[in-house]
Amino acid sequence: MHESGPAAMSRRPELASWAVGALSRGPGEGRRILGVEQAARRLLLGGVMPLWLGAGLADWYLHRRTHIERTSGPRESAIHSLMFAETGVPVLLGLFCEVNTTVLLSAFAAVGAHSATAYWDQAYAEDRRQVSTVEQHVHSLLEVSPLTAAFLLTALHWDQALAAVGRGRPRFGLRLKHRDPLPVSARVWLLTAVAAFGVVPYAEELWRCWRTTPTLAPLPEPAVPATQTLRIPAGGGSPPAEAGDDTPSSDPP
Repeated sequence: MHESGPAAMSRRPELASWAVGALSRGPGEGRRILGVEQAARRLLLGGVMPLWLGAGLADWYLHRRTHIERTSGPRESAIHSLMFAETGVPVLLGLFCEVNTTVLLSAFAAVGAHSATAYWDQAYAEDRRQVSTVEQHVHSLLEVSPLTAAFLLTALHWDQALAAVGRGRPRFGLRLKHRDPLPVSARVWLLTAVAAFGVVPYAEELWRCWRTTPTLAPLPEPAVPATQTLRIPAGGGSPPAEAGDDTPSSDPP
């Protein structure tokens, strides 16, 4: 089912001009331009979604390896669940609802909220457990995935992006997708993947942490911060060795 009513009427001149421009460049160029929307949808489903879920699963494994339940505890695990929700909700809105101004604004609001929460998470965790270089790179993937999804949604629905800044008629509210909806099988597989690689691992982590230390209060910091990456002593010299690093210090005794 295609769009109808005022929304479709407002887009007809723009779509007609775009189609004429595509055809005037030749059949090959026209096919390429007309395939951009399908390619962007495939990138969202086959690129951004696996990247987001795979990075999240890797992050869960790294938390487990550093014994999060005994170091930073339920507080950090709850922050992880909050970040998953911040990115998961707009992703599901974009896939199952008509993308309008409300969905686009929610996507970029989620990017901002996720970045702020990630800073809070890092500031709390790095003193209490070792955040390795590998985990920091995994965090980079988790940071860029929602931003990439928001940009792709913006490109697919440029009229609503312009409307959000006052250059058109914005559409608000949430309505189930009627134009080019995902097949039922794709929805089932997508929701199963989100549950298996996102919801279940982080629920297990939160339960494991809560069973060990049933409190959301900050756990005590160790005498020596657990993550020494980029920590330079006030008087200069080499940073302290990472936990498990047997390299002798060059500083004099």
